[in-house]
Amino acid sequence: MRDIIVAAAVALVVSMFGTPLAIRLFGRRGYGQNIREEGPQGHYDKKGTPTMGGTVIVIAALLGYAVAHLATMLSANPSPPTASALLVLFLMTGLGVVGFLDDFIKIYKQRSLGLRSGAKALGQLLVGVVFAILVVRFPNAYAVTPAETRLSFLRDFGPSIGLIGFIIWVLIMIVGFSNAVNLTDGLDGLASGATGVVLASYVLIGNWQLRNSCTTAILGPNCYIVRDPLDLAVVAAAVLGALIGFLWWNAPPAKIFMGDTGSLALGGVIAGLAITTRTQLLLLLLAGLTVVITSSVIIQVGFFKMTRKRIFRMAPLQHHFELKGWAETTIVVRFWLIAMLCAAAGLGLFYVEWMPKT
Repeated sequence: MRDIIVAAAVALVVSMFGTPLAIRLFGRRGYGQNIREEGPQGHYDKKGTPTMGGTVIVIAALLGYAVAHLATMLSANPSPPTASALLVLFLMTGLGVVGFLDDFIKIYKQRSLGLRSGAKALGQLLVGVVFAILVVRFPNAYAVTPAETRLSFLRDFGPSIGLIGFIIWVLIMIVGFSNAVNLTDGLDGLASGATGVVLASYVLIGNWQLRNSCTTAILGPNCYIVRDPLDLAVVAAAVLGALIGFLWWNAPPAKIFMGDTGSLALGGVIAGLAITTRTQLLLLLLAGLTVVITSSVIIQVGFFKMTRKRIFRMAPLQHHFELKGWAETTIVVRFWLIAMLCAAAGLGLFYVEWMPKT
């Protein structure tokens, strides 16, 4: 528990005080947001707002995690970094680098599109393949690896889908959720708040899995075979602390945007946490808001191609409500509430099997 508190506190402080430095630095260098011409008219006022704020989130989270472990090295019970946590941090950082390149090209070429879709997808795939291959290695003393080549919901289930099948499945998750958070990042503070509740959920999940680990006690069929549940909770806490500090400056009206640097990194970290905590399919509910927003884009594009008509005034979904006249803060707060309800439902489902039977 101490590691979780230290990681979150350090990341929060670094992000809270580091973000205004980034705002000034990026502002002086002209690293401002470009606005799509086809976007809502109200967004033109945001042109020039510093972007690439996701760099602060990534750096603060990494520092928070590192300091938490350095602090334990001086204690009677040191806890070195674990394979599971380092792999999730690698995934977050790798996708953050892909997003940074995308953001930088947008700024350098003064256009709303950065990396070409093929190059961006290739970057995501390369990082994802490395993660997928490594995450089924590094067994601990109990022969438990960070992940298994099986699907998972509340824990692993069913037969192995094989290494190739697992790699494909992991890539779908990583690319899907990194792009989902990217699509959610359309209004001030929306993606930060929505992702924050998912990370908070994984702090609780990691703690519960530690207390009910199959490797520390014989708890019957409900125990969890997870390699490093506590350290995964530390990762979630570090990223959550960094995100809260960033949200202080990203809340409406935003002084800085996270950009693709932040959205791809955040999507990667929640996908990585789902894979290593063996809750892959549960993430669809925990991150239900991002799933709904992504689905709105898929539905809009598919329906338009079939009928040449649109279901929503604009996709992603948040822009539909903007064009209906909803205030931006109203949309953000209401979507945050939906995100909280989805996370609460996911946590309720996660804990329901432990409720006493009457």
